[in-house]
Amino acid sequence: MRPSASGSRTSGTARVVLVTGVSRFLGARVADTLQADPSIERVIGVDTVAPTMPLGRTEFVRIDIRTPSIAKIINAAEVDTVVHLNLVTMTSAARMKAKEQNVIGTMQLLAACQRSAAMRKVVVRSSAAVYGSSGHDPAVYTETDEPVLPPTSGYAKDAVEVEGYVRGLARRRSDLTVSVLRFANFLGPHVDSPLSRYFHMPVVATVFGFDPRLQFIHEDDGVEVLRRMAVEDHPGTFNVAGDGVVLLSQALRRGGRPIMRLPAPALQALGDVGRRFGGLKGFSPELLRWLTYGRVLDTELLAKELSWRPKYSSEEAFADFADSQGLGQGLPLDLFDRLTSVVGGRR
Repeated sequence: MRPSASGSRTSGTARVVLVTGVSRFLGARVADTLQADPSIERVIGVDTVAPTMPLGRTEFVRIDIRTPSIAKIINAAEVDTVVHLNLVTMTSAARMKAKEQNVIGTMQLLAACQRSAAMRKVVVRSSAAVYGSSGHDPAVYTETDEPVLPPTSGYAKDAVEVEGYVRGLARRRSDLTVSVLRFANFLGPHVDSPLSRYFHMPVVATVFGFDPRLQFIHEDDGVEVLRRMAVEDHPGTFNVAGDGVVLLSQALRRGGRPIMRLPAPALQALGDVGRRFGGLKGFSPELLRWLTYGRVLDTELLAKELSWRPKYSSEEAFADFADSQGLGQGLPLDLFDRLTSVVGGRR
């Protein structure tokens, strides 16, 4: 998808918006933000389970997007804008079920969008995981860069397939505004993810000899980008991350976490045990590679397109996450340093 010229366009303001994955935190936040816009007549939230938080004037419909029933909802409500957030990142879910939700669900949803005469805009949450992570990566990834080692499994591979189907939709319906957002990892006061749980471990395991450069997107900034994409026209594929980078060691010190440095095979074995017994749910091979090599995104295309920059840098996003969740408020840092030295094998 070719990025548009810079500047926002509101000539086709959304009237009826459908948000997928509305029972999850991000979907609920985006729906809540959109329903506050008086120019939007209806916000319809769909998911397979009911939300636990009030949705206000958002209309909830319990539906599985893997079924053709999603087309009936889109046609009956004359939905003109779809914000697709229903990509399953949690590896605690059965892998086959998660893949069906991500890939088959997206295929059904996009097919419904393609057939809808009222449809004019599709916004898709993707992930920077499509770039993979390896020791041969470029210093900074732009939207046109190809991964050195493409993802071969898990959520990252699902995201690659999803983007392929989205490009197919854009070719078949050139009249649609199609936006794909490759988000860095979300952090913030309300984020619950494999990464946030990693930072909550009493002693955090890292890969010996590696200190990756990481980026984060604050939950508030992520919601704002999705809102802008829904109510304005910004076709293209965009990297989304807070400015700057944070070294993993810096993040762990800021969060007051003692570090256990392990060889990569030992850390992978620890992740395998954790996934089996629950202590490290979500510690996937993709997360391990990211915590080994890191990944940095160039976000200038998004900044130019929206004439906007995130409120929180990557460092500030992590700081807000750590402060709001009480990280770093226990043992003093000098004791953490001593624990780190002992656990890491340095005396």
